[in-house]
Amino acid sequence: MLSYGVTNTGRVRKTNEDCFALDQDVQLYVVADGMGGHNAGEVAARLAVDTVVEFIRETSDSPPFARPAGPARSNDPWPFGFDPSLSDAGNRMRTAIHVANVRILETSMTADSYSGMGTTIVAALVEDGRLSVGHVGDSRLYLFANDRLRPLTRDDSWMASVMADDQVVDRAAMRHHPMRGALTNVVGTRPRTDVHVIEETLTGGEELVLVTDGVHGVLDDRCLERIARSTDDVREMAFALVGAAIARGSRDNCTAVVARYNPTP
Repeated sequence: MLSYGVTNTGRVRKTNEDCFALDQDVQLYVVADGMGGHNAGEVAARLAVDTVVEFIRETSDSPPFARPAGPARSNDPWPFGFDPSLSDAGNRMRTAIHVANVRILETSMTADSYSGMGTTIVAALVEDGRLSVGHVGDSRLYLFANDRLRPLTRDDSWMASVMADDQVVDRAAMRHHPMRGALTNVVGTRPRTDVHVIEETLTGGEELVLVTDGVHGVLDDRCLERIARSTDDVREMAFALVGAAIARGSRDNCTAVVARYNPTP
């Protein structure tokens, strides 16, 4: 896979609490957007990204885990449960984010400045043509294929919940609602978080577009699609997404990761 990532503090924030990682060896791509006082958001995002990368790398060469029989054991490879509807890779992704949640929560108890810190996360793993996406919060993953950009994730936010439950809600008015940015689910603020996993089969030529809300908060899906159509260079696309968000007046940190899947003949 070809991939490139760009992050920018933006024009308003003094620090960048976004974080991303590209691991070509295991075809893993991760984006996180931290939150918390002082530099706690930056710490939470970095912990989440590093933990997911570490866990996926450590389990990438392992044989497929078997679903544990009977009561959970201390050496249970699935301490957060096993979803039989997901592939081995999907369950590894789900477990990795749960491990990150525990690690951030434990770290938040080591210093007052870390109290209450948390982060969003979206991570994509490609194995044998199978895409496994894990996400929590409002960082998003889009799939660009056949000249069309399609969102694979749905935000864990108050606004997304209302819009999903009420099909006739005034969407334009919702964009200005004071609760529009309130998150209903993040990593690191409670003992258990809800990890969403989506899986799809890739055929080749698809581009994965991972962005934080500093980007998609000011660029709607049509604008994102126009940018994706404008170039087939992953580096140019990543820079174009972040540049357009800043030019459009984003008041947040802006991060974009773009990866193209080219299967080995």
